[in-house]
Amino acid sequence: MAEHFRDDSVAAVAVRIDAEHTSGLVFDPHQPQLRITDLGAVRGDGIFETMLAVNGTPRKLDAHLARLRRSAGILDIGIPPADSWEAAIGLGLEEYRARGGVPEELAIKLVATRGVEGEPASEDPAFAGTYWATLTPVAESMRTNRGTPLAVTLLDRGYDSTVAERAPWLVLGAKTLSYAVNMAALRHADAHGFDDVIFTTSDGQVLEGPTSTVLIARRGAEGEPPTLITPVLETGILPGTTQGAIFTAAERAGWKLGYGPLTPEDLYAADHLWLLSSVRLAAPVERLDEHRLAVDPELTAVLNSFLDQDLPVNHPLD
Repeated sequence: MAEHFRDDSVAAVAVRIDAEHTSGLVFDPHQPQLRITDLGAVRGDGIFETMLAVNGTPRKLDAHLARLRRSAGILDIGIPPADSWEAAIGLGLEEYRARGGVPEELAIKLVATRGVEGEPASEDPAFAGTYWATLTPVAESMRTNRGTPLAVTLLDRGYDSTVAERAPWLVLGAKTLSYAVNMAALRHADAHGFDDVIFTTSDGQVLEGPTSTVLIARRGAEGEPPTLITPVLETGILPGTTQGAIFTAAERAGWKLGYGPLTPEDLYAADHLWLLSSVRLAAPVERLDEHRLAVDPELTAVLNSFLDQDLPVNHPLD
């Protein structure tokens, strides 16, 4: 059977990291690489990060590497040091240059798995698993659809707001490869006429989207900047790098910032609502279930211009 790949997939570059190639080794992502017994494949036992690179410069690189380390700590997975990941990304960019030029926008995905059970790839815990980076041109459909208002539905995530502290073995707050529930939620939303999802706890707190962070704005008095609010991290949500970078820039611009807890009623009453992610950026929400929300393209553009500054992220201290 002939294989068919999208144009952006064909143009992808992949780089492996291991104990013998600590700065990376370019490989063909369309050829078999992963052992079928790798725990990342058979159990989703691994972590990842996805970031945007613009004109060959990765955005929020330090924040993504820090969150990768955080996720690795939660799952107790050894990962290569930051300089190995940075070198691998650099090697991927050099491969594009050798091919004729770096695409204007790339999605860079870093993946680390626990490797094959009982067969560590190295005696060094930092290289005992399986590690790679892929660099893929951002699809034109993604770029042209940025800023398109979304219809979003609220879905119960199936646990209460205190479970992260009560049950740390659920590894909430880690960006793991176990995305089956998230993808099922998006399929459910699509089947019911929605573009995306916001998860809630069983006791009524707002969490995050399957691939995004929630952000609301409340307008200030005339002449005053708006207040940006995002859900609290204590519920076990992933610290959003896009949200954190926007908060840093907004604070420098004199805007007010806040962390929840937020409820669905807070979302309904918000002046504006967005879903934030590294590649899609700030996506405005115009409908939340049956509730209509105002969309302000100019304010969305300001949020995305904050991201152009590529500032360090701003989160509360753990």
